[in-house]
Amino acid sequence: MEVELTDDQQTFVRLGVESGRYREEADAVREALSLWEERERRRVEILAAIDLAEASYARGEGTVISSQAESERLAAEIKERGRQRLAASVGQK
Repeated sequence: MEVELTDDQQTFVRLGVESGRYREEADAVREALSLWEERERRRVEILAAIDLAEASYARGEGTVISSQAESERLAAEIKERGRQRLAASVGQK
């Protein structure tokens, strides 16, 4: 596979090698592709989470927040559940 980089991209890669961050140009390109792949995986995860949330909402499982107090209460509940999960996971190790 051949890939043409813009002049700016070539300079960026060259500077990465010259600075010692990468041994060779291919290493810089591999890392760039790895980061892109990671970002795309995360994007797919987010889209799947949105689909689940929309389906949950369509089933009437949503919570209506109509005041600052309700928002703060919900935030506190979520934080507490997170603390409990963290404590449980630490206890399992």
